[in-house]
Amino acid sequence: MAIPRFLDPVWTQARRRGPLPLTLALVTVFFLVVLHRLAIPSKPMFDEIHYLPAARRLIELTSRLNPEHPLLGKEMIALGMRAFGDNAWGWRFPNAVLGALGLFGGMRAMWWTSRSRAATLLFGLLLATNFIWFILSRIAMLDMAMASMMSLAFWQWALAWARGRRVHLVLCGLFMGLSLGGKWNGIPLLVLPGLLFAWDRWRALAGRRREWLTARDVGPVFGVSLVEAAVWLGLWPLCVYFATFAPAFFYQVQPLTLKGLIPWQGYMLKLQDSVVKPHTYMSRWWQWIFNLRPIWFLYQNVDGAQRGVLMLGNPFTMLAGIPALLLCLWDGVRQRNRLRLGLVVFYVAALVFWALNGKPVQFYYHYELAATFLMAALALVLADWWDDGLRWPAWTTAAIAVVLFIGFYPILSAGKLPRANSYIDYTWLKSWR
Repeated sequence: MAIPRFLDPVWTQARRRGPLPLTLALVTVFFLVVLHRLAIPSKPMFDEIHYLPAARRLIELTSRLNPEHPLLGKEMIALGMRAFGDNAWGWRFPNAVLGALGLFGGMRAMWWTSRSRAATLLFGLLLATNFIWFILSRIAMLDMAMASMMSLAFWQWALAWARGRRVHLVLCGLFMGLSLGGKWNGIPLLVLPGLLFAWDRWRALAGRRREWLTARDVGPVFGVSLVEAAVWLGLWPLCVYFATFAPAFFYQVQPLTLKGLIPWQGYMLKLQDSVVKPHTYMSRWWQWIFNLRPIWFLYQNVDGAQRGVLMLGNPFTMLAGIPALLLCLWDGVRQRNRLRLGLVVFYVAALVFWALNGKPVQFYYHYELAATFLMAALALVLADWWDDGLRWPAWTTAAIAVVLFIGFYPILSAGKLPRANSYIDYTWLKSWR
């Protein structure tokens, strides 16, 4: 059906924006579901016992606590406490907001890189129902501050390449620095925007390679030299990262100093590597790939009922993503499809951080970033088939993902369980117990 001429500008703009209304609708539903029972349990669970006292110290500006991690995640928890009180709602609300923002940023990044409505919506649905993103949006830990800011950074990175505007490079660097200020997990990924800029500029300057550092009249972002890009994607994120330590300069005891800021980073690394005491739910990277060793964040009688929170990946999509990732690798190499090959690189970079990391005590939630790219790979493969007219795989995958999310919802959200051993209903494998 032809579009009336007077509606043509509106239609053109809508196509440029992609499925923005549906994206906002999905993010809103996700946010509302996250808020349901957010204050249960009413007492700290799992690693909240470390981060809540540290957030209180930030409010009081008394002294350092939990010094092995950067401050942004704890600053967000402290902000929630100041806004809503030192209670379960105040502890967890900031991460609920961050989880929704990160989901939005990820979907927009998918749109601007793929220009596929199907891939964008499928990715949003799969990420929202992969369990990990949902659970980390409902607990006062540091991981969602890191992941959501990285998601926003990748959105702005995609916009910079799509629109060729400097402002998006600046915003990308801002969110990169904030992601680093949440946790260090994303370091291997945060170097990739700058490396890709350098590579694209090198390719664009065939015959003019001597101008590699200074040329401004070629892509990926016109008007920006490689030297300037290094500022926005290298130096600027570091400045933002260091700015997140600002409250530490005002501690009453052992305040941070400019002279001590750099040495403090080495001390943080030393503290992280010093955690060697075995934990019941510690695991290794290869177990994460196959969804073998989750974590019980909570399982006890609390708030008048038996309740639990199982940090587990969606039993279907987390496994279905593996062959999808291999298909992306095949297409990336055979067709030189940089988006699909890029997702494989991102997945491997996020996972190799832990595979080569000397930290002996690791947990399944460290798979959060890699799992996000896994969902993106699955969405792209399904969207390709959808656009080719083969739509039942997408419908089937989406339906199974949602059904499993609904089925596991009580054990993902600290719902009321019927009996003390209800965990048996959800722990399909012995290693899940």
